[in-house]
Amino acid sequence: MRAHSNQHTDFFASPTPRAFGHRGSAGTHPENTLVSFQAAIDAGAPYIEFDVHMTRDAEIVVSHDDNLTRTCGRDGLIREMTYAEVAQADAGRNFTIDGVTFPFRDRGVTVPRLEEVLTMLSRVRAIVEIKQIAPSLIAPMLEVIDRAGMRRSVLVASEHQEPLDEVRRLAPDIPTNFSYFESGFFLQAMASRDPLYRPPGPAVQIPHRYESWDIVTPESVEFAHSLDLEVHVWTVNEEAEMNELLDVGVDGLISDYPQRLLEVIGKRAGRR
Repeated sequence: MRAHSNQHTDFFASPTPRAFGHRGSAGTHPENTLVSFQAAIDAGAPYIEFDVHMTRDAEIVVSHDDNLTRTCGRDGLIREMTYAEVAQADAGRNFTIDGVTFPFRDRGVTVPRLEEVLTMLSRVRAIVEIKQIAPSLIAPMLEVIDRAGMRRSVLVASEHQEPLDEVRRLAPDIPTNFSYFESGFFLQAMASRDPLYRPPGPAVQIPHRYESWDIVTPESVEFAHSLDLEVHVWTVNEEAEMNELLDVGVDGLISDYPQRLLEVIGKRAGRR
């Protein structure tokens, strides 16, 4: 079990392994919606991961894509829409498990505002992943986080460098993950065992594999731990892979099925 020493955050206060509900409980409910987050909370997930964009009128909303086509069946870029326009979309419209039925269609499921989500998640911790680069949403996002009293409970993530640089400048007490390029530098430093390497944040969040390359290995986890870094792996949905990665010693798994992940972690704890 790893515990971080960062005095400014409670994000790492609980013991590992960490179970993150990816976009809530995206395997069972419409992703990045209040019903999905509630399902993850009901399953007992201590961490929730979700994505943010900003509307034309500077409302921070929770959505993975920069448009509403895939989830809502509606055209339009979020950054070019007002929140009122976004709120009219049916965020449960296209969700299906069997490809035939759409159990959340026309049920009033909407694209939520960050403020609503953080209110719901006040008793858990969250990865807030920034998808939008321009215009920057960092300052208004931090305002929402502070109004919710959640500054100590979040980790800000992005694959993009610009948002992370801005968060680190404006809110150095909030932990971050690594950008796409920073993750690459981490893997290069691991391969060369670079003694001068200094990680830019406390957690590297990476996929198990990239194309034909195994990224999460005993060597990469050991190197991360030697730097007091946590390794969080996305997106892990099958029980066998969950066990494989936990055997390697990763610190957290991000899954569309948080209940399944928690059951795997619970079984392993019972075998100790």
